[in-house]
Amino acid sequence: MSAPVPIVICDDSRLARKQMASALQGWNVDITFAELGQQALDAVRAQKGDILFLDLNMPIMDGYQVLEEIRRDDLPTMVIVVSGDVQPEARKRVLKLGALEFIKKPCSAEIIADVLHKYGLLTELEHPDSDIHSEEVIELPDYYQEISNVAMGQAGAMLASLLDTFVDLPIPKVSLVSPAETEGLLLAAVNSGFNLVSQGFVGPELAGEAILVIKHSNLETIASLMDMQGQGDQLEAELEMFLSNVLIGAFLSSFSKQLDIALSRATPIILRNFSGMTEQNSQWQKTLMISINYQLKSQGFHCELLVIFTADSLPKLQEMARYFS
Repeated sequence: MSAPVPIVICDDSRLARKQMASALQGWNVDITFAELGQQALDAVRAQKGDILFLDLNMPIMDGYQVLEEIRRDDLPTMVIVVSGDVQPEARKRVLKLGALEFIKKPCSAEIIADVLHKYGLLTELEHPDSDIHSEEVIELPDYYQEISNVAMGQAGAMLASLLDTFVDLPIPKVSLVSPAETEGLLLAAVNSGFNLVSQGFVGPELAGEAILVIKHSNLETIASLMDMQGQGDQLEAELEMFLSNVLIGAFLSSFSKQLDIALSRATPIILRNFSGMTEQNSQWQKTLMISINYQLKSQGFHCELLVIFTADSLPKLQEMARYFS
């Protein structure tokens, strides 16, 4: 039997690495895991990565930088990008940098097999004796971060399409926060010239609030990209509602679809005179908050999306997230 094909899976999410390894289970591969871009490059240089499955949104060195270094140093690896950033421009950029193919998250064994078959790589891998290394048990926040990463990509792609520009996507931040911490964050934003748009949502045994935080001065950038004329409160409100409908709507839609649930959303509300949490929200215990900073770097624009779940939603979220293990 031929030697296993050395493969590197590079993703800062343990869930994503585990899902990719599971998709390769049963094939004749020897997998090395890399959490950071530099680790992936080191593995390729050590001849551990004839094929590299590469994420784009990673800390320190992102996927684009990894591809640039692979091309610059002519490293011997075939790169398949696997990312939640589904903007057409992202695909164009990675292919221009030398990636073999682009797969959007979440991927499956069938999709990977199709890509490998397309490039004549599948036959080498179709042997039953795989050597897939196990990793440590995934903690629950990792599930939420990877689900959020996919949802973030869907929302970013929609915004990019509507504005005809490229949206720079970060790594979603998932944390447990108290009402006091949330209130302090929002008050600090308001005092720094940011506007808030809030939209509540409810589903089976869970509920929460999505809040778009956007600087007042940044709205001019959106108006210019959309070629919208006018000034004053009416135009400002229209732009805020546009951004909230796109980013909150697309994010929650993808998030709920991945968990196979239905979420009902309330009408977005512009919080013009925010002075603190409502009495109901102030009774929340420490709970889950997802934070995403969407950016248009070339235009100097950014806004932040906060998705906050009520404390009594955590048991249901935990139950649903475990299906991803």
